[in-house]
Amino acid sequence: MKIYTRTGDKGKTSTYTGQRLSKDDAIFNALGAVDALSSHIGFSRVYCKQGLISQDLKSIQCNLQDIGSVIATPSSKATMQQLQNVSFSSGHISSLESKIDIYTAHLPPLTNFILPSGSECSAHLHVTRTLARSAERSVVPLLHQHGGDIETVFKYLNRLSDYLFTAARYVSHEDGVPEEIYTRQTIDDSK
Repeated sequence: MKIYTRTGDKGKTSTYTGQRLSKDDAIFNALGAVDALSSHIGFSRVYCKQGLISQDLKSIQCNLQDIGSVIATPSSKATMQQLQNVSFSSGHISSLESKIDIYTAHLPPLTNFILPSGSECSAHLHVTRTLARSAERSVVPLLHQHGGDIETVFKYLNRLSDYLFTAARYVSHEDGVPEEIYTRQTIDDSK
């Protein structure tokens, strides 16, 4: 099978349901944001050698592949079989929440805003967290247009950014790199 099909050369491409849509449709914007997020998670994995975090990130990438399938299958145009093929369990949200709770238990309480920084792995996770928020925002238009598992996908992406924030803190803590606290920068205007 060739990687190129030439079917998208005129600015349209197909959903899983076979519907031909413009490549700038909200579905494809969301798919692109989720793909960028997964790619950066893969990039983060290069720097994150902590066993549990690395395993989590690989599992998350697999979940993001499934999320892409949900996004590419508008429920209003899908058959029951297609919807069954792409279902996404809310159990994935509970799993992220459990991991957040486990890592948080090893961290000092968060009493200030912190700057995205830390160890190399932590810094990558902070960037990845921002991409999770972007992917989450890209799914909002689909909440209004499509039913099905899109709401579960949206909640998962919301929780994923929380997980990535916590994982970034946890990694820095485990690496012995102190968190940098936000301080308001003031300028003496009298000079």
